[in-house]
Parts: sequence; structure tokens; C-alpha cells
Amino acid sequence: MFLAANPFFTSYQHSDFFGKGIFWILFLLSALSWCVLIYKIWLTVKIRRLSKEFEEGFEKKKDRPFSLSFVEPQGVPHPFQDLYRVTKEKTVEILEKNRFFTEREEEKKIFLSEADLDMIGSHLESTISTQSKFLRKYLFVLPTIMSLAPFMGLLGTVWGILLTMSELHVRTLTGANQAVLSGISMALATTVVGLIVAIPALIAYYYLKSATFDLMKDMENFSQRLLTVIEMQYRKVDVS
Repeated sequence: MFLAANPFFTSYQHSDFFGKGIFWILFLLSALSWCVLIYKIWLTVKIRRLSKEFEEGFEKKKDRPFSLSFVEPQGVPHPFQDLYRVTKEKTVEILEKNRFFTEREEEKKIFLSEADLDMIGSHLESTISTQSKFLRKYLFVLPTIMSLAPFMGLLGTVWGILLTMSELHVRTLTGANQAVLSGISMALATTVVGLIVAIPALIAYYYLKSATFDLMKDMENFSQRLLTVIEMQYRKVDVS
């Protein structure tokens, strides 16, 4: 009873083969759009929570920058932890190299030069770039759908009006009324469905785009804090 009273279902029933194809394309675009936006929003919220927890743990132990433990999340990237891991690995690697090549064996503490810090910073930038690519993955689907769906709706509109005009030429007045109603119904329904598909994709895209930009800025700020802590711990101060 509900389907029989539903204007979209009624319009679909009275559409021809091409019109029904337009409806199905719009339904598939809608399903794809919702799958992508739900997954990306869930992923963004999860990454934010993990990053906040890791940042709080880092703040508590920043006087011992290499004392944090790693927890591998299931199926979710962890940008802050990856930045921390890269910093730790590269710093330890460079310190070991400096210890091996040092000429002053009596010097107990090994320091990092400005070039060493720049090298660590370049690795952090590379990590941020990799994480950014993952965050933007599949995001192109939403602007594609929000552009394509209204055009598919417009195609349905033009096709419905075209069918209406064609039927008016070949039918009697009694039959023409039904043809006009069916054609206009399809034309309006496809337009509405196209907008219903495009609007959530539009809202989700700009939200996710802004959220991704904020996450990238947070990663950049965290990497700068990592470098600052490492510099305070290991950079040699020239007192001469």
C-alpha cells in the first residue's frame, strides 16, 4: 500500500525502459554516495579520537620522547603514531651513526646536527604526505556524484517531456491525458531524486574536505612539536 501511494514508485512503474534505467542509475549513485560518506565520516572520527589519545599520552611523557608504546589499530590509520614512529626510528638511526663516526670518544652524549634535524623533518613531511593521500582516498567519489546526479535527473526530465510530446501526437484526447501525466510524473520524479542524491553528497564532501584539512594541519603541528622535543633533547648548543 505504501509503495502504491509513493509518487516515486508510481513514476518508476509508468516509466519506459530508458526512464527506469535513469532511476536505477540514480539509486546506485545514491547507494555508492552513502557508503562512501558513512565510511569516510566514521574513519575521520576514529582517526581524530586516536590522535587525541596519542597526543595526550605524548604530552605526559615528552620529557622521555621515546618511551611511548605502539598500539596497532585494526583497519584504521594512526597518523600521530606513524609520525612518532618515524621520528623515533630516524632519530635512533642518526644517533647510532653519529656515535659510530664521532671523533671525540670521551664525549658521552651524542648530539644531532642541524642537518640531522632537517633530515628527520623531511621524513616527517613524507609521512604526512602519505597519510594525506590515504585521508583523501575515495573522496573524489562524492563531488563526482554531486555533479552527475543532477544531470541524470535533468536527463530524466527532458526524456519525460519528450515522451509526453511524442505521445500527444499519436494518441486521442482521452489517452493523451494519461500519457501527459505519466511523462510529467517521470520528469519531476527524476529531478527530485537527482537532487536528493546530490545534496547529501555535497554536504558530506565539504565536511570531509574541511575535516581532512584540519587533520593535515594537526599532523603538521604535531610533527613540529616532535622536532622541537628532539631538538631540545639532542641538539648540541655551541657556547663558544
